[in-house]
Amino acid sequence: MKKTISIILLCIVTLSVQSQEKAKNHLEKVQTLDSTIETLYAVISGEKGVKRDWELFKFLFKPDAKLIPSGKNKEGAYKTRYMSPDDYIKSSGKWLVENGFFEKEIHREIDTFGNISQVFSTYESFKSESDEKPFMRGINSIQLLNDGKRWWVINIYWTQETPKNPIPEKYLPKQ
Repeated sequence: MKKTISIILLCIVTLSVQSQEKAKNHLEKVQTLDSTIETLYAVISGEKGVKRDWELFKFLFKPDAKLIPSGKNKEGAYKTRYMSPDDYIKSSGKWLVENGFFEKEIHREIDTFGNISQVFSTYESFKSESDEKPFMRGINSIQLLNDGKRWWVINIYWTQETPKNPIPEKYLPKQ
């Protein structure tokens, strides 16, 4: 009986230490605005067949945060969809792994006041990191909060570029 209890306690301590290490590694990724946004892009990106770190993805977001894609429907009306991080994982996670997906930031505009920041982050999307031409571009409007300990993603609101809605020059890299 003592041996069984000792083994159980050892397992609990080991899991606790591993959990603390993982939390420490995650915290390092949200200490700056730059590292938080870099982690956001990195965590959804990967080659076909590569699983994403959804635990880290969810760690980026403040509770009740939303991911909000927007665009025109078949009738031509602009629509939005409101998703939690879990909703995003359920609706897109399988597709990302089955198809491969890399979202790369190509330009960033930041407005900060106190502990809040609004980031317009222009992106290009690829099926593989080796692709030379993106299959899609757009802008992520990312709202973030610094609580004095770390950065939190509050919302990501985005739209894709279309022929009728090209990305303005001011949100593209300077040539």
